[in-house]
Amino acid sequence: MSENGMDLRNTRTPILSEGNAEEKREEIRRYFHATYSLDEQLYETLAAEKAFYLRPEPLRHPLVFYLGHTAVFYINKLLVAGITTERINPRFESMFAVGVDEMSWDDLNDAHYDWPTLAEVKAYRDRVRGVVDETIQSMPLAMPIDWDNPFWVILMGIEHQRIHLETSSVIIRRLPIEMVKQLPLWSICPESGEAPQNSLIPVAGGHVTLGKTKQHPLYGWDNEFGRQEHDVWDFSVSRYLVSNREYLGFVEDRGYDQERFWTPEGWKWAKYSQARHPLFWIDSPAGYRFRTMARIIDMPWNWPVEVNYLEAKAFCNWLAEKSGKPIRLPTEAEWYRLRDLHDIPDQPYWEKAPGNINLEHWASSCPVNHFQFGEFFDVIGNVWQWTETPITGFDGFQIHPYYDDFSTPTFDTQHNLIKGGSWISTGNEATRDSRYAFRRHFFQHAGLRYVESEQPLVMPEAMYETDTAVSQYCEFHYGNVYFNVPNFPARCAEICCDYTQGRPRRAALDLGCAVGRASLELARQFDRVTGIDFSARFIRIALALKEKGNVHYELVEEGEVVSYHEARLSDAGLDGVADRVVFFQGDATNLKPQFAGYDLILAANLLDRLSDPRRFLETIHERLEVGGVLVLTSPYTWLEEFTKKANWIGGIRKAGEPYMTFDGVRDLLGPHFALLGPPQNVEFVIRETRRKHQHTIAELTAWERIR
Repeated sequence: MSENGMDLRNTRTPILSEGNAEEKREEIRRYFHATYSLDEQLYETLAAEKAFYLRPEPLRHPLVFYLGHTAVFYINKLLVAGITTERINPRFESMFAVGVDEMSWDDLNDAHYDWPTLAEVKAYRDRVRGVVDETIQSMPLAMPIDWDNPFWVILMGIEHQRIHLETSSVIIRRLPIEMVKQLPLWSICPESGEAPQNSLIPVAGGHVTLGKTKQHPLYGWDNEFGRQEHDVWDFSVSRYLVSNREYLGFVEDRGYDQERFWTPEGWKWAKYSQARHPLFWIDSPAGYRFRTMARIIDMPWNWPVEVNYLEAKAFCNWLAEKSGKPIRLPTEAEWYRLRDLHDIPDQPYWEKAPGNINLEHWASSCPVNHFQFGEFFDVIGNVWQWTETPITGFDGFQIHPYYDDFSTPTFDTQHNLIKGGSWISTGNEATRDSRYAFRRHFFQHAGLRYVESEQPLVMPEAMYETDTAVSQYCEFHYGNVYFNVPNFPARCAEICCDYTQGRPRRAALDLGCAVGRASLELARQFDRVTGIDFSARFIRIALALKEKGNVHYELVEEGEVVSYHEARLSDAGLDGVADRVVFFQGDATNLKPQFAGYDLILAANLLDRLSDPRRFLETIHERLEVGGVLVLTSPYTWLEEFTKKANWIGGIRKAGEPYMTFDGVRDLLGPHFALLGPPQNVEFVIRETRRKHQHTIAELTAWERIR
């Protein structure tokens, strides 16, 4: 149960502001190995190799994906950070790369995957473990560690792996019971019985400040940084989490059949799912039983109920009608008010977990009246607590450049925050400032406590995109024409269609699609179009346009003065073609195998932003049909921040003579392509502010695959 003397089920996220460098290096190294081992021990609960390839949760990958994903994440982030330049297994590092689970661009189609054997994945994990261990030992370390420190990437990998301990345990909990086995490391709470009567306890309101600064001593995800202030009114909170027994009243009152208790979204889910009780309840002839991660047990009526947000909200509406009180879920600010009034130490600083959290007690829930905090129980731990608050960034929010898709895909008003942690919340998840959110129909180890409050809920509506680069690209693709320079992505698509006249137009690939205009323009002429971009921030916008037809964004006018804009597909006549386009997040130099068989590939302004443009040009023919057309555009702006000079394919001197990028492209494409006509210039303008614009001239070349 230990890793070099460290208890795998009792580790703490490191304090990054104190200690000397070599001691901290060894602490992080131990934390890494404990995390890696605990991750592998979780999968030991699977009783057969077949279990790794089942899909008990249709909105998530099979478990073999997550076994590979947590290892691949380290390598891909070390590459993004420039700490390493070598891949271990390009196929795995593509196949196991994107694991956002519930995002619409996730590729959950089993037909696209030839999953490797369990032995192959485990061998890969062993290699990654060695690489990361060597990196930790050899990389320079200066204290303190903040998010600009190279060691932040190591901690990012570790804390990411700890998140997946929890999400994978939820998937394991949904496997057929014969596919799992109970192991001593994952022993469950032996205590159960009748539930206590719940009641509402008054809590004094007050001023709540959320968010932390970059000087905070603990690792944090991007959404934790910044600042947000709230004035919370006086309110009352349930003494206990809602127990299975308390929730039974809603079930027996036929709550799942009565539309008036549900939000429109919730009622749609209830009818679709045909749910009649919580997911982890099992209806048997002898009454309800209960599914833990690896066992089915008699119903523990005094354990917390586990439901999704939609069920939690319906229960509150039922209880409000029954009691005549304004009952609802707490907001994020109300939950923090309750927590902060109890002066609970943050995770690295407690002697023993004060609640059922951090795996310091059991590998299951426990009675709702076991861990007391003043007049309340389970302020933290046992199960996560759903809130009324959809996640957004705080004022001053910034993405971390090495992980731009951790938070921003969830800033869509469709993901509600869960607070307090569960029995398997470890590392960052078990800290005060952690902020995790899921779609409202998703299941975690999550339940609820309820509040009585007269304070109105303030819900976000149309969200204006404030990310500077994303907003600029929204305008670049869908906004105004500047200085009479035609819309660049539309012009590129037009030229692509000129070159494919008389050729098959079954499928097109738009690599580096950004926010999607060229992909949509190509769909006017092609049967199906795939848009791929490395940035989830861009893909999120492209997908929102495809699904909703519009997106809101703000542009800088001058200084802190901004203007608000809306992009609509209908304005460009593109609303009728959106169903022929699919968008994915991906790496153009390491695409998944299914992205092949195209009649056209457009790679607009991508080449000089790739870390390995040579590999891209030498392998791109594998994605294109013979007779298909490849269209490249680039201003050939080589910068070492994107491409190490050793990897530049042009703009250099060879044997003392200028060797331009067009020469490099021609030489690298020559074995498989023939040039279609002379290069041509295509201008574009990107608006930065009302008075500042980038005017650039890209060179466009078109190539036919001949062999």
